[in-house]
Amino acid sequence: MTRRAVVKGVGHYLPERVVPNAEFEQKIDTTDEWIRTRSGIERRHFAAEGEHTSDLAVNAARAALADAGMNVDDVDAIVVATSTPDLTFPSAATMVQDKLGMTRGFAFDVQAVCAGFVYAMTNANALVVSGQADTVLVIGAETFSRILDFDDRATSVLFGDGAGCVVLQAETGAGTSDDRGILATDLNSDGRYRDLLYVDGGISTGTSGVLRMQGREVFRHAVEKLAATAHKSLDDAGLTADDVDWIVPHQANIRIIQGTAKKMGVSMDRVVVTVQDHGNTSAASIPLALSVGKQNGQIKQGDVVITEAIGGGLAWGSVLIRW
Repeated sequence: MTRRAVVKGVGHYLPERVVPNAEFEQKIDTTDEWIRTRSGIERRHFAAEGEHTSDLAVNAARAALADAGMNVDDVDAIVVATSTPDLTFPSAATMVQDKLGMTRGFAFDVQAVCAGFVYAMTNANALVVSGQADTVLVIGAETFSRILDFDDRATSVLFGDGAGCVVLQAETGAGTSDDRGILATDLNSDGRYRDLLYVDGGISTGTSGVLRMQGREVFRHAVEKLAATAHKSLDDAGLTADDVDWIVPHQANIRIIQGTAKKMGVSMDRVVVTVQDHGNTSAASIPLALSVGKQNGQIKQGDVVITEAIGGGLAWGSVLIRW
């Protein structure tokens, strides 16, 4: 028998403020058509003044716990994926722990930018499989609006704020690909490409900085690396793309999503797409899409779901789940 980390619940939260493409037309040299054509994005959400990453994360966690029929007393650990924590330290996860009223267990952050959620899921899976935790909240939460250069039309229109959460709980399976839960994970990084996507601030500069990206170069790496990591997880589980019910990709750009699906040989009607409504929410994008996909009746128990993401570092990876 094999110990598996099984998805028991999922939830998300979006700030109230919706920012349509038209709002950018008033500030920079861009148009709604230009943004839609190049990214697929129509709108995104921005956090309110005084609304922090941990606040978004807490709301997503509460929604996921409700979906799972659990409460905070059932939780052993919290893993938060974010590149925009409230403070340099302590971790956003410990802030979420406090706001949820959780006084036991442990909490920590994972930082792998847009790939953060697959890194967090891989860490949470290891905690469950090793027996260090039975129930883990895995949260992706970001307030990227706080690190955007709104004079840069190439990046400012792409990102949004939000949070998503998955509840993982230990169950025993037969050790085959028919088991529910996380079946395989794959993580990668290559620091040679760190200058393709980064924030130009931090402890070394004494400023929070803003996001800088070489979009064409990131795109060039994305499709190949995302398809490769997805196939690696499928191979490790003894499955193929034909077995996949849903691809739930990082929601960065519709052309990357389409290109990756094509390279994998999976039709777009088996891809959960939310980029048009949320923009790129970095580490929050996959759990947001998982939650919306379940809410919309797309993802159902027993479905084979592959998630994949790439972000600054460069860091990329995938998680294969039987829902």
